[in-house]
Amino acid sequence: MRELIKKITEISAPSGRELPVQKYILSELENHIDGYKFDNVGNLIVWKKGYSDNPKKLLLDGHADEIGVVITNIDEKGFLRIDPVGGVNPLMLLGTTIRFNDTLGIVSMEGETAKELSENYSKPSFDNLFVDIGVTSKEEALGKVHIGMFGTYNAGYHDLGDKIVSKALDDRIACAIIIQVFKEIRQPENDLYGVFSVQEEVGLVGASVAAFDIKPDMAVAIDVTAYSDTPKTFKRMDINLGNGPAIKVKDKASISDEKVVNALIDSAKSEGIPYQMEVLIFGGTNAAGYQMTASGIKSGTLSIPCRYVHSPHEMVSYADVTNSVKLLKNLALSNNI
Repeated sequence: MRELIKKITEISAPSGRELPVQKYILSELENHIDGYKFDNVGNLIVWKKGYSDNPKKLLLDGHADEIGVVITNIDEKGFLRIDPVGGVNPLMLLGTTIRFNDTLGIVSMEGETAKELSENYSKPSFDNLFVDIGVTSKEEALGKVHIGMFGTYNAGYHDLGDKIVSKALDDRIACAIIIQVFKEIRQPENDLYGVFSVQEEVGLVGASVAAFDIKPDMAVAIDVTAYSDTPKTFKRMDINLGNGPAIKVKDKASISDEKVVNALIDSAKSEGIPYQMEVLIFGGTNAAGYQMTASGIKSGTLSIPCRYVHSPHEMVSYADVTNSVKLLKNLALSNNI
């Protein structure tokens, strides 16, 4: 899966502009699905039909979007002003490079005096950041970019052995996991749906509508989660890279359905797959969107512990990734749906 993860994370596809990565996903799933469609908000939905006499429906969701920025203004010297698309911390942006299609820009900080610059560095905001794309005029800049153009971190993939580092592991790692599950399951007992959803980073937009046509019996969102295994990090949590995928009990957006939690636990135990129990003290996943779809769907989340979320260099354990594939594959073939 390493090459799959490398390719899928290197694609630039921020919230609202997910099509480039969805096209790549379809190319990877060729000959491994029975059909696909794009719904009206842009979710890519794929499926593989079950072979039992009365198949149930299992939906696996991984959001295809990543955080990014959008150009809001271009000054007379060609410097760009930007706004976040999703949860982008201006501190994380400072000193990075941003890709706007084929144009690269360096994020820096303004300050007319040493005092002002020092103050701005201590309190970075989108009001005092700018992006330098190497031009000398607004006219020259407009030949490369335009107001309303989206950009993402320009950061590469790094294989550190068990640890993998890249931008957009939130949530391309889930997309890669779902792709692998579909590749490895040849004849599922139940109908298996994969949703590569849009605009999770700006408000669970895709998940809120994705399942209306499917009406699954169970939905599992796959997403990254926080960690507690670096110095002075989240002492109220116990999530460690390499200890297995995390089965979410609750976060700030939803409480996982007990049947889903137990089904994920049973799938792990039956195959001897290591797992962790997760109580996230902030945030949320697409599971909340599925819970509130139509008359309600039994939903939960399988989480991949991830360090440095929403930075240019997110980190996961490859063992956690492959164990997530095993767990979800076992769930799809079980009678617990």
